[in-house]
Amino acid sequence: MAEVGIFVGTVYGNALLVAEEAEALLTQQGHHVTIFEDPEIADWARYQGHYSLVITSTTGNGDLPDNIRSLYHAIKDAGYFPHHRYGLVALGDSGYEHFCGGGKQFDALLKDVAAQRVGDMLLVDAAEDPEPEQVTNAWVEHWGHLI
Repeated sequence: MAEVGIFVGTVYGNALLVAEEAEALLTQQGHHVTIFEDPEIADWARYQGHYSLVITSTTGNGDLPDNIRSLYHAIKDAGYFPHHRYGLVALGDSGYEHFCGGGKQFDALLKDVAAQRVGDMLLVDAAEDPEPEQVTNAWVEHWGHLI
């Protein structure tokens, strides 16, 4: 099965909760999974030729959380990841102007550096789904079968 790194961007812990649920589901499917709460570029680079799952929330201003922002900039500086395959779960609140802005920024960056997204990006709205794992679990199970 696949090697999967889960890269978490969280403000209040919801993204980490989703990541922990995803880890359990993907492990049940036979994948080898590691969660990175404070991801660095070396962690990201290890998954070239494997799979990364980015699970990130969004700040009220539509930005990435502090704990994943440095990874974003390091990927941007590195500039080219054509053998990197990824999935993306974006958590946000439609009550804010830049709904899921952090996840959308990360997805745009990964496209710019030639990474290959596997499946569709999932946008989760806290206004509709206050317990995001109830939405993300089905998506993660499906994504796990795509890799």
